[in-house]
Amino acid sequence: MPEIIEVEAYRRAISATEGRTIASVHAPDEWFAKGGTTTDALRSELTGARIEEARRIGKLVIVDTDGPRLGLRFGMTGKIVVDGAMPIDHLLYDSPRHEPAWDRFGLEFEGAGAMVLRDPRRLGGVQLDPDESRLGPDALSLTLGQLRTALGRSTAALKARLLDQQRLAGLGNLLADEALWRARVSPVREARSLDASETARLHRAIRTTLRVLDQRGGSHTGDLQPARVRGGCCPRDGAALRREQVGGRTTYWCPGHQI
Repeated sequence: MPEIIEVEAYRRAISATEGRTIASVHAPDEWFAKGGTTTDALRSELTGARIEEARRIGKLVIVDTDGPRLGLRFGMTGKIVVDGAMPIDHLLYDSPRHEPAWDRFGLEFEGAGAMVLRDPRRLGGVQLDPDESRLGPDALSLTLGQLRTALGRSTAALKARLLDQQRLAGLGNLLADEALWRARVSPVREARSLDASETARLHRAIRTTLRVLDQRGGSHTGDLQPARVRGGCCPRDGAALRREQVGGRTTYWCPGHQI
């Protein structure tokens, strides 16, 4: 699924369209337009606009134009295709097939070239002028102080707090499980319960997880990932992993060393 690592790869691919002018907009699905945006507005406001910059905050890509800002969200199976090429051609919960109906949104450019958002499960979306202020600090540049603030005095489960994009932008289910496993901290503890040394250890684990998994090729390449199955055992100490819902997401963790 596209988490911050994959979405950053998408942003880099989209940056190849900077300087191009949008000739036409493919927006066939009203449901895919979010936040009060309509497909008519996408077509009327983006056609003729020039792309200036592709940015990212967490799992949101913002395409700045000389008109409106375009926000792109990718859900669980959204992928970007730029000029016929995909920076990531397969995701963990994706289908290897392609159906034309899965191309939920696209831009064609003057001269040549196109950008397409392809989403088999239709869980992503596009929006004009998204509210960037609703997102927390970006996980790729997270400081220890920002992590302390994100955890705060919350009684919510630690993993739920890490997945709250208003507190910390970019971590998804796989990255959160991997970082907590590396940090040796239980995902079900109250966020406020971490002491200073545990918070510092978690911060280091988040940064290491993002760096290492990016180098390996994606959020699905963690050390814990092969054991995230029913009956799986911890790769570190061999204990049976627990599988439960935390923050509304299926969570795997080791009761042997995550305390």
